[in-house]
Amino acid sequence: MADDCKSEESTKPEKQENDDSTDDTDDVTTSSVQGTGQLHRIKGTMDGAMYGQILGENTLLLARALKMGRGWVFQHDNDPKHMAKATKEWLKKKHIKVLQWPSQSPDLCPIENLWRELKVRVAKHQPQNLNDLERICKEECDKIPPETCANLVANYKKCLTSVIANKGFAIKY
Repeated sequence: MADDCKSEESTKPEKQENDDSTDDTDDVTTSSVQGTGQLHRIKGTMDGAMYGQILGENTLLLARALKMGRGWVFQHDNDPKHMAKATKEWLKKKHIKVLQWPSQSPDLCPIENLWRELKVRVAKHQPQNLNDLERICKEECDKIPPETCANLVANYKKCLTSVIANKGFAIKY
């Protein structure tokens, strides 16, 4: 996995009759060369306000817990919730450096590969409903070694070089 830049779409298990959760869910986590952050299940549609709340409750705590110091750079893509005025203001207020991201860029964010790793691990368990999926995702996320995250970041330069060589167009992974 460390040598590939690929990200894949996930599939969710079919909702079971005894499952009281909604189908409109998503997961969010963070990662660094030090390891993964805590996985959070999002119920409903995440908007800029919810994204800002998640950043506020987790980003700085995670940076401290992972002993990242002050030299780290925050990365997210140009999803509208990431670019919301409130999000930008919060990041500026907290003096968090943000990696500038082109508006029409191939998906090169290392966390996409982390999601792929998590999806592969979770698929082996064949969750039967959303509650199973949430539990297994959290368990498997906690098992991803920091070395995996470090390898993804180290491999980032290779992916960027390939995109540059392809004149900015997506590359076949």
